[in-house]
Amino acid sequence: MIRRIVTPDMATPPDAEGRLHAPAAARNTQPILDALLPRLPRAGDVLELASGSGQHVAALAAHRPDLRFHPTDPDPVRRVSIDLHCRGLPNVSDAGDINACTRGWAVAGASDMVLAVNLLHLISDAELSVLLDEASRALAPGGILAIYGPFLRDGIPAGEADRTFDASLRAQDPAIGYKDADAVETVMMVLNLAVERVEMPANNLMIFGRVPRISGL
Repeated sequence: MIRRIVTPDMATPPDAEGRLHAPAAARNTQPILDALLPRLPRAGDVLELASGSGQHVAALAAHRPDLRFHPTDPDPVRRVSIDLHCRGLPNVSDAGDINACTRGWAVAGASDMVLAVNLLHLISDAELSVLLDEASRALAPGGILAIYGPFLRDGIPAGEADRTFDASLRAQDPAIGYKDADAVETVMMVLNLAVERVEMPANNLMIFGRVPRISGL
């Protein structure tokens, strides 16, 4: 299921070629790069879930031409945009059709990083459980799950703007809305991921979960 949720920073309509531009992505790409670049794998494959417009994966791939990037999105309009943003980047595969909230998409151990940006507040708790379980299965030994977005702290929005945004999401669909950071991290630890939390601009967080390395590797 693809939800059509109205948010303050929705992507603009596609341009003449089909490229989407998301104001939020334009603003947060650099902070996301700053958090991710020191933690990207030395080699291998990065799978991005719900890649949206494609702006983030294009920026990451341009900075790390030695890594292979695999953007995905269940929306065909977004997949067109992703491919256009990544045109000319030989280390980016064509956007794949994956719904991260359904079971069965993970290829066990195939990814050295799984990335999800601004997704968790747009899905239900049940869908979040599926996403985390599948993502943990997809990670290779030593691989990292990286999740960026707005979160509740101790069940409370971090500021008035977050309170307003969370309420607007729940008004459109009571099943979605901000997730509690501690609760997400607890599930990640149950899945045997070592958790690291990084504070980001505008009250956002980047939460990392690392799979243990196999001894001797």
